[in-house]
Amino acid sequence: MPKYYEFKICGYYLYYTAHCVIEAMHVHASDRKLTRTGSAKFFVKNNGDTTVENRGHLTEIEIREIRLFIKHHYKEMYLKWREMSDTGFYGEKGE
Repeated sequence: MPKYYEFKICGYYLYYTAHCVIEAMHVHASDRKLTRTGSAKFFVKNNGDTTVENRGHLTEIEIREIRLFIKHHYKEMYLKWREMSDTGFYGEKGE
């Protein structure tokens, strides 16, 4: 599973999977196992704002910090996303 970064944010890796690139750009946040169980899912809009689809085991503070990190880094994260996907940001093309 491709990680956006090799380091953790709030103790979680930010990643996506080859199976989920058919959806709009999003970010999974999970522990070291990179499993969907307990992971959070953030859909990313074209201004860096996010919509939380699944909060997983994350606390409100962790969600807030990860959302802020995504807001500041979404453009470079999108470049990684585009390596495997031709879908755009959340809210585009009827998402």
